[in-house]
Amino acid sequence: MSARVGVITFPGTLDDVDAARAVRYAGGEAVSLWHRDTDLQGVDAVVVPGGFSYGDYLRAGAIAARSPVMGPVVEAADRGLPVLGICNGFQILCEAGLLPGALVRNSGLRFICREIRLRVENAGTAWTADFTDGAEITVPLKSGEGRFVADDEALARLEGEGQVVFRYAEPAPNGALHDIAGVSSADGRVVGLMPHPEHAIDALTGPSTDGLGLFSSVLARLTAAA
Repeated sequence: MSARVGVITFPGTLDDVDAARAVRYAGGEAVSLWHRDTDLQGVDAVVVPGGFSYGDYLRAGAIAARSPVMGPVVEAADRGLPVLGICNGFQILCEAGLLPGALVRNSGLRFICREIRLRVENAGTAWTADFTDGAEITVPLKSGEGRFVADDEALARLEGEGQVVFRYAEPAPNGALHDIAGVSSADGRVVGLMPHPEHAIDALTGPSTDGLGLFSSVLARLTAAA
């Protein structure tokens, strides 16, 4: 039986359909979750996709992090549920306290939309096990508030404990500190990244198929644990 991966839709979410497609490409069953849901329907993992939840009012991800669905997501993540946040989803996970740091306006205050190379810094998380440390992948980046920041103590902890999962393979175009593109929770089950792996799963529509590895990684882990 295929693992069931919930994909959350908030008002303003743009990439939920793409995330669900990525789950199916990897061999899983995508389960639609609505922002007002309080029942995760027994899913085995959750994807918080990209977009502009609640129009990015207040600041990106701030309102979505307090939506009804995020209560059970936080509780389930604390019990070990794998969770992936992409772009706006990364912002939401930081705002919800599931990931350290914050995402702020790009340096130069410009929206960036381009293909980007990422280096896999930690292939030991639930979402990166199909990669190898040091591997480079090409995926799209499209964001206006994608600059990862954290204080010096948090940065030292992230670097020292292997919680930097993806790093821009070139100087971060958004000014992210330490060129950080994605981080994980201490246990490696919650991962957030600013670029979009769900847009790199089919050579017909994306710059590569490299992004599929995040989805196949978590499905392989869930299957092995079943």
